[in-house]
Amino acid sequence: MQKLGFFERQERARRNTSLLVLLFTVAVVLITLVVDLIGYLATRDIEPVPHFGAWLISKQGIYTSIAVVAVVGFGSLFRWIDLAGGGDRVARMVGARQLDPSSQDPDERRLRNVVEEMAIASGVPVPDLYVMDNETAINAFVAGYSASEAVMVVTHGTLTQLSRDELQGVVAHEFSHILNSDMRINVRLIALLAGILMIGQIGQFLLGSAGRRSYTSSRDDKGRGAMIAIGLALILVGYIGLFFGRLIQSAISRQREMLADASSVQFTRNPEGIASALYRIGQTSGYFQTTSHASDVNHMCFSETVRMRFAGWLASHPPLEERINAIDPALLARFRNRRRDDIKPTQPSPGVSSTATGGASLQAGLSALTEPVIGARTSPLASGTRLSESAGAVTPANEAYAQRLLTQLPDNVRTLLYTRTGAIQYCYSLIFHDMSDAERTAALQHSPEQAALALDQDMMARFYPTLEALGDAIRLPALELAMPALRKLDPQERETLEAVMGRLARADGRVTLFEFALLSFIRRHLTPAGRRPDRVRYRRFADVSASLGTLLSLAARSATETAEEAEACYQEAIAGFESHSVSLGPLRQKVSSRELLEALNQLRGLSPMLKPAIIDACGHCILRDGQVVVREYEILRLVADQLDCPMPPLPVSQAG
Repeated sequence: MQKLGFFERQERARRNTSLLVLLFTVAVVLITLVVDLIGYLATRDIEPVPHFGAWLISKQGIYTSIAVVAVVGFGSLFRWIDLAGGGDRVARMVGARQLDPSSQDPDERRLRNVVEEMAIASGVPVPDLYVMDNETAINAFVAGYSASEAVMVVTHGTLTQLSRDELQGVVAHEFSHILNSDMRINVRLIALLAGILMIGQIGQFLLGSAGRRSYTSSRDDKGRGAMIAIGLALILVGYIGLFFGRLIQSAISRQREMLADASSVQFTRNPEGIASALYRIGQTSGYFQTTSHASDVNHMCFSETVRMRFAGWLASHPPLEERINAIDPALLARFRNRRRDDIKPTQPSPGVSSTATGGASLQAGLSALTEPVIGARTSPLASGTRLSESAGAVTPANEAYAQRLLTQLPDNVRTLLYTRTGAIQYCYSLIFHDMSDAERTAALQHSPEQAALALDQDMMARFYPTLEALGDAIRLPALELAMPALRKLDPQERETLEAVMGRLARADGRVTLFEFALLSFIRRHLTPAGRRPDRVRYRRFADVSASLGTLLSLAARSATETAEEAEACYQEAIAGFESHSVSLGPLRQKVSSRELLEALNQLRGLSPMLKPAIIDACGHCILRDGQVVVREYEILRLVADQLDCPMPPLPVSQAG
């Protein structure tokens, strides 16, 4: 299978949206024609017409077509509005329970640990976690309109029946859907399918009404017969709609599932983990039993949630054996030769990912865990490294980094990050930590009136030892751990939090680069304006040349020590753009926070296929000396986050 980069996958997701609209339109047209045909056959004896074509353009035909399109459109619009809540609404729709971060249940703690490791390793905010307590099948899905509001839903069977390696394979598969921008189209597909299935649901309602009503006269009997006939006809149309719905699910989902399987192997470097989870589903089940929405979310899940005929044509997932063979043809035979009791490996310790793929993989895992701790100087990166190629990918080094981070983070601090109050005070502590006592006293005047958002010096002080011990490199990853709690704030509280942090950052009369990155992160992931999907407005670098010059000026000046080095770095960074007759102008001697904000907002509107060049130009400045200091990494994370590009951790030097 051809390997696609992150930005290519984003562009493909946009094309899939267009394909979805096209398939939906075709399905609506065909369903309308079928209903029209039924109307023609039912009325041709009453009002004879020469042929079906003539009936279509008659008053009856036109009214029938309008009614069908209106019903389908209303059904889709109603569900579209219903799902405006994003991933949380989908999770509630299937009856899932949100996990309590402070839960002491070992299976729930293991799931959260695996998810947090994957989130930190991939550079995306930690998704909210939900469990379908009444579903014993093994399955999972992610939902949401963007990575910043994603939720992950797993069944009780997934929690309790899978080993850690298998669970890690499933989680990595679902993270692939987050990174590949699959979630938005998945939620939209639920809404569009609801409209297609509306005709059949009306038929079921009419048939049920005919069966429940009592009839006392022959006229009533004729009316009952007509209602039954119409109901049966509409149910038939409903099955046709169901067929087209499954066909659309299959067309959109099958290739993405194979890609997600491949990405899971790439992320975990353990093909047996996900393959064993797939095999276990084949031995047990992945079908939902307790929710009426199993069919609605079928295309979103790790495996099929409903049984269906013509599965070869209409299944939204390839057959389990085909998926296992695509991972490694030898695994299926190996699983079949094992005794059933041996399929589930011994559970590893919560903080370490075991491997079952042989001594080489185990040795690689042990080597990764002995790498330097967070904040220590690590081996340098090559100056020619293309950082855009690491977007949306996870390596063993990234995974080991995340495991070390979670291991070093004190339990009491981690628990605080899971609470609303703790997450809020952590945001404040990131600004207060670098203040003097006098500045802290003055900053307390900016405390909001709401008790839940008030500045609490004592709680902020509980984070200072961790920030001092683990260094600046812990700041953004820990903020990502706090995101599920921050997402629980209501819209007004989010606005207040953003405003308070802005006042705190400007209290000393200047805004540091980290403070700017922190405010941008909060704005991007918590406010309605920031979470709104980026619309492609520019398809040429020439349209954003001024913004490019501003950003690269900042990157060049921040990555160098002297004016001469900054000028040389800037000229090297812009060379690739100017070779395409794009003039970025001279190096800016000063870039204000307002100018930087305006530049990033404009660059967000670029086509996804143009964004890698910006990441790589900034990366050239950062990696020019072969080392990455915290200040430089914060620039990269700021740019990547604003361009909707998940950026995994880099080896960071504490120097600078």
